Amino acid sequence: MTQADRDRLVTLRKAKKRLITQRQAAEELKLSVRQVKRLVYALKKRGDKAVIHGLRGKPSNQRIAKTVEEEAMQILSADLYQGFGPTLASEYLADKHDIEVSKETVRQWMIRAKLWRGQKQKVNAVHVWRPRRSRFGELVQWDTSEHDWLEGRGEKLYLIAMIDDATSRLLARFVRHDSTEENMKLLWHYVEKSGRPLAFYTDKASLFRTAEKRRRDEPGVDKDPVEMPPTQIGRALRELGIGWIAAHSPQAKGRVERNFGTAQDRLVKGLRVAGVKTLEQANQYLEETYLVWWERELTVEAAHSDDAHRALDKSHNLAASLSHVETRQVRNDYTIPLDAELYQVERQAVVSGLRKASVRVEKRLDGSIAVRFGERYLPVSRCGAAAKTKAPPAKSAAPRRPRNRQRGSDWDKNFDLKRGPKIWQVA
Repeated sequence: MTQADRDRLVTLRKAKKRLITQRQAAEELKLSVRQVKRLVYALKKRGDKAVIHGLRGKPSNQRIAKTVEEEAMQILSADLYQGFGPTLASEYLADKHDIEVSKETVRQWMIRAKLWRGQKQKVNAVHVWRPRRSRFGELVQWDTSEHDWLEGRGEKLYLIAMIDDATSRLLARFVRHDSTEENMKLLWHYVEKSGRPLAFYTDKASLFRTAEKRRRDEPGVDKDPVEMPPTQIGRALRELGIGWIAAHSPQAKGRVERNFGTAQDRLVKGLRVAGVKTLEQANQYLEETYLVWWERELTVEAAHSDDAHRALDKSHNLAASLSHVETRQVRNDYTIPLDAELYQVERQAVVSGLRKASVRVEKRLDGSIAVRFGERYLPVSRCGAAAKTKAPPAKSAAPRRPRNRQRGSDWDKNFDLKRGPKIWQVA
């Protein structure tokens, strides 16, 4: 059973115990009400296995033979059908070649065969008021505000905030840097305090989304979107089974933006009156004064009393998920390179297949290093930087001895121009 199946099981159990209605369960699971009724009935009859589809791991009985796909693509790759779209191609396959498949199937075939390129649908941006979510924990908006919170009395601070969409309950903290580490610390605090929400709603900042790098003069609409690897926070949310929704504009996440507008007015003035000058004093005022006022004055009751947060499971490890994770290869001497240093795997932890294998290295928030191979953690010890072999010193060249030339004659042995007679005398 996957994590998604376990989360679905929690929702179905709530519907079975009538803690939530079947319609609410259908909206949360994105299923029809009839399908939820079937799943609840199967849950009563077959137990937890009801959330696992009976055809999982089996090929579909309605699949089209691979030979039909190959024949259709061979037909469409001819020059006669050059430039055909999926709709027109499906019509010609049915009329001319007796291959009757839907246009969506033909589109998928053509994309796999590099005969068609998917295009994005153009949607006009329309901002409409969205009603609140019905339950606490269904959607949590998450953002950071850069502002002169101390008005020049101290160092520059950032305010990271998480606000529930249904109740406006707020969790916030001042930090020195808007970094992945600080955001993970607040996420850890939120999960320990309330549980795992269904989804977080953030902007498209680099902390949450890896952007595809393109040249400025390169058109983006002519290229297929490339699936980029997740960021550290994105990976952590996946491991915790928490959804992530990207906002396309600041107006879309208006609840957290309006929270920052209130904070930049009321909170700044409160910090000024309290004489706050340091990060510790700012967080103390935030916890003891501002958040207490916010909870008392600005929070509302959710439309439904059920809590959508899910408790942490035994499979969840916050220290492992909320860390900086990298993949490294084990060397022949069972050492692992990381940040210009080497970590030695303990001798008793060496197992078959470890050499040259890829391991997961976790740089945790407390500064420790954890190495995982498969499902087990390996004890490692730091052994310093890799020793570099020194080149042997170059041999110094011996001094050259002057060459002794043997004289052929001694006729000019005692010859000296200064002591000789003058030229006119000789003449």
